[in-house]
Amino acid sequence: MSQALYRTWRPALWEEVVGQDHIVQTLQNAIAMNRIGHAYLFAGPRGTGKTTSARLLAKAANCLAEDSAKRPCNVCANCVAVNEGRFLDLIEIDAASNTSVDDVRELRDKINFAPSQGKYKVYIIDEVHMLSTSAFNALLKTLEEPPNHVIFILATTEIHKIPATVLSRCQRFEFRRIPAPIIVKKLQTLTKQENIDIEPEALNLIARQATGALRDAISLVDQLSSISKKVTLPIAQDLLGTATNQAVIDLTDAIIKQDQSRGLEIIQTALDSGADSRQFARQTVEYLRDLLIIKLGVGKQLELTPEVRDIMNQHAESMQTEQLTSIIEDFSKAATDQKTNWHPGLGLELAYASAISWQESAPVPQVQSIPQASYSAPAASYSSPASQIAQSPTVKSSPKVSPTPKPAQSKKPAPAKKTPPAQVQDMPNQTGAAEGKMELTSENLNAEMDKFKTAIKRGNSSTVGLINSARIYVPNNKTLVLNFATQILCDMMRDENNMKVMRIVVEYFFGKDIRIICNFGDYDYTEHANDSDEEESLLDAVAKRFNGVIIETGKED
Repeated sequence: MSQALYRTWRPALWEEVVGQDHIVQTLQNAIAMNRIGHAYLFAGPRGTGKTTSARLLAKAANCLAEDSAKRPCNVCANCVAVNEGRFLDLIEIDAASNTSVDDVRELRDKINFAPSQGKYKVYIIDEVHMLSTSAFNALLKTLEEPPNHVIFILATTEIHKIPATVLSRCQRFEFRRIPAPIIVKKLQTLTKQENIDIEPEALNLIARQATGALRDAISLVDQLSSISKKVTLPIAQDLLGTATNQAVIDLTDAIIKQDQSRGLEIIQTALDSGADSRQFARQTVEYLRDLLIIKLGVGKQLELTPEVRDIMNQHAESMQTEQLTSIIEDFSKAATDQKTNWHPGLGLELAYASAISWQESAPVPQVQSIPQASYSAPAASYSSPASQIAQSPTVKSSPKVSPTPKPAQSKKPAPAKKTPPAQVQDMPNQTGAAEGKMELTSENLNAEMDKFKTAIKRGNSSTVGLINSARIYVPNNKTLVLNFATQILCDMMRDENNMKVMRIVVEYFFGKDIRIICNFGDYDYTEHANDSDEEESLLDAVAKRFNGVIIETGKED
């Protein structure tokens, strides 16, 4: 029976360990100065060399070479015995299957026996976080003061589950994910010596797929080598269930062009061809992350072909930084969300729908003045609400909201104006508006809609998507109506995060005496076209008809 490549290529010397120089150097120095500790804790992701380093440390501690700086020598009787798996004083324990306190007590009883072959008995306890609380407690005293001939090496992928009492008794080493270029270099050496014909592009894909785990990368090469005499990129993509780079590029292009049907077709085609939905989402995140790096001006560090770089530069120029970060978050959720398992493409489709709703260059919604003869509700989409505006006042939602009283202030001859939000400081004052504010009319709002949307987007980018989904009406100069196609969208707009943004921006543009009404469904405003002197009748009628919530921006009593 042939041996797996990752076992064949397991490092036998410190020089063969890659990507963990900070740990290797420390352990080599400890061995050279004969200052080996009694307990070590190796923590880090899977496949990064924890167990391998533990075996090397055990081999070095029992090596018979006279020069301690050259241990392990890999040629003495003890080193050969460790390599062949017959060294009696190296005991490996799988904590996942030996979790009970009785298992630890049995171990504790055996450690008092002297070593059979070497100088030290070395206990490697793998996945030590799987031990029960009582098992950890039983191990504590022994771990703190073991016999002089015993070394404990604990290995774990989840260090946060290790009790602090155990951590304090061990020398702790953090293993890092191995960078992709280092993995590629190691794989190139391996494939050359094993006579495996594999394209460089396939090796790069394998290195990225391994996400920092060299063992996983070697296992993938081993698996691919049995498929074909020459491993190409398409073969690697088929085995790994990854979508082609072109599909990710096309999907990004569809997002930029706001092409709803095209993007869904790309996703469906990728899934029908056997691509894994989560892997497709991860590849999309990786591509968008590279776009973000280019957008931030450090794209030179990316290893790209000239053709791909040109395409990515064009995509980066077509997208905003805020847009990229928002879309990356959406596809990251699709890559990790367990709730969409029942429908493989659902997570991707939701992420894409949210991505195209981020409308940096979306058409400006037109404000409808009264009268309005008829109304046809438009289709709409919505992305998840962003975080609240810092330091913004709380907006209360109720059938009739009373403004929060402001603290009493000493009277001044001319009260100073508030400093406007930075994103709307260049707003022109309109003649005839109170306190330098614009008068609320459909014409004024349409004329300044770009700045109005920009101010809203700076506060909460998802609110802009809702504004684009609404019909906006101005019944009179004291009322702003947002009418939605469905109650769901209306309720989303009524969310406190969204209404805080609206209240602040509307107050700056039009003053404090403006009411914001959120409602849904069809309604004929014509009969209320002349209700400007009877605001309450219109507001009450709208609220009653649509179950609308009236939001006051801070009208003074």
